[in-house]
Amino acid sequence: MKSYLRPFLLEALSALNIAAPDEITLELPRNPEHGDLSTNLAMTLAKAEKKNPRELANALVESLKSRIDAAVVTDISIAGAGFINFKFADTFYGSRLKSVSEAGEAYGKNAKGTGIRVNVEYVSANPTGLLHVGHGRNAAIGDTVANILHWNGYDVTREYYFNNAGNQMNNLGKSVHKRYLECLDAAKFPFPTVEEDDSLYRGEYITEMGKSLADKHGSALQEASEENLTQCRKAGEEWCFAAITKTMVRMNIRHDVYFNEDSLYSEGKVADTIQKLKEHGVAYEKDGATWLALSKMGMQDDRVMIKSSGEPTYRLPDIAYHHDKLARRKFDMVVDILGADHIATYPDVLAAVKALGENPEKVRVLIYQFVTLMHNGEQVKMSKRTGKAYTLDDLLEEFGEDVTRFFFVMRSNNTHLEFDIGLASEQSDKNPVFYLQYAHARISSVLRQAEERGVTVNASTIAGAETTLLVHPSEIDLLKLILRFPETVARAGEILEPQVIAEFLREVAAAFHKFYHDCRILGEAESLTNARFALAFAAKTVLRNGLQILGISAPEKM
Repeated sequence: MKSYLRPFLLEALSALNIAAPDEITLELPRNPEHGDLSTNLAMTLAKAEKKNPRELANALVESLKSRIDAAVVTDISIAGAGFINFKFADTFYGSRLKSVSEAGEAYGKNAKGTGIRVNVEYVSANPTGLLHVGHGRNAAIGDTVANILHWNGYDVTREYYFNNAGNQMNNLGKSVHKRYLECLDAAKFPFPTVEEDDSLYRGEYITEMGKSLADKHGSALQEASEENLTQCRKAGEEWCFAAITKTMVRMNIRHDVYFNEDSLYSEGKVADTIQKLKEHGVAYEKDGATWLALSKMGMQDDRVMIKSSGEPTYRLPDIAYHHDKLARRKFDMVVDILGADHIATYPDVLAAVKALGENPEKVRVLIYQFVTLMHNGEQVKMSKRTGKAYTLDDLLEEFGEDVTRFFFVMRSNNTHLEFDIGLASEQSDKNPVFYLQYAHARISSVLRQAEERGVTVNASTIAGAETTLLVHPSEIDLLKLILRFPETVARAGEILEPQVIAEFLREVAAAFHKFYHDCRILGEAESLTNARFALAFAAKTVLRNGLQILGISAPEKM
């Protein structure tokens, strides 16, 4: 609908000698009785044109009426302060349906981002343990955002920032070595209590690593030398990252690049960043530490980048990392998926990026709120299956990949997510994932039933269907949604919110179920049957493509 109207609006503006804005807004009216689309164009241009908004709206309407086919747009009216409302003929929607079947798997894609290189960085958990449910939300949001950008034509690189440097990794190596010693002789080398050393990792996976090293090396690593601790650290890192990768693959997530934080130091990128910041006058030495002069960048307090002990804070490698993506690897856009605990700190990194001469507006930071597991209105912390705190693997094992992934993206990034365990356990259409998948499977079932009855349904019959016969209110409601899919994908690409797709698919599934209830497909006149098959096939296309964007399967049977 929008693509149909925009050229006529541009022609009307030209005829009135009015310069067209960069973007013409067309939206669904809040009140459906006002029409199918509405624009505030007259109101946005009135001031520049020194005219009353309704006066300008009247002029535009008169110009539009002389250009638009009244058989397509049956009514153009003015409401309120100058909104222009459009009502389309019912037959218009069916006439646009063939474009869906023609596009097929590409329906919903656009070329808006052609030639724009985007780096999407997500998950990026330290390889010090198993992924928790917060990592799961990060993973699902990040991968779906990458899918959305791909569907909007961007050249997307999916990146995992491998945090394999710093004190946490040293603690991992120390923890593995302590468990290794315990496996050698528990009486002689008991694992320290929390009171004795609270820096150690205590999960069962650490014990598993220690036992593996003991079986492989015997007592050869007993001395707590730098070499032996490094070997324990490396073994721990490899074990953790293998486990993380396995979990990601299960969630249908694969990264293109695994960027090692270590490389920022070994390749001199951190040192180069410090030097450049000093050259720009925004880094200095004080009390044996290196400081970032945020006060010179319009911010309140300066921050330490390198402690007096020589240990870098997180800011330094993050600044070097972003500088690498923008200045060296030349990405046109960078998307960071970060938890709410970063909300007060990422501006420091962006300020430094700007001081280094890069455009901070190229960096889109998506902050997501944390996850609480709920059951019957109460918070759940322990898995019934394991009797321990839930890991992401526990969720995947208990509810499956599709359910877990969908639940992580079905609410806005900015919304605290209550993961309803009871709802996730439902094996019915009460479960929002199954509701969508059931609609897709139901359409497949209808197509199979047709074949069993000897009714031919193929690309030829769908392409030749008289889709202007689709005028029942339930058909029109479903048609409108199907035709909105491309603009929904485009909108999701602008705001980078996966739940836009999830919520839209719920509307499509609901509209299909109502259409299926209200409108018989088999048993009608052949022309109407074929038209309804074309509509069902288009709904299936939208559901399949939308679920693909969400990284969720579209089953043929359930």
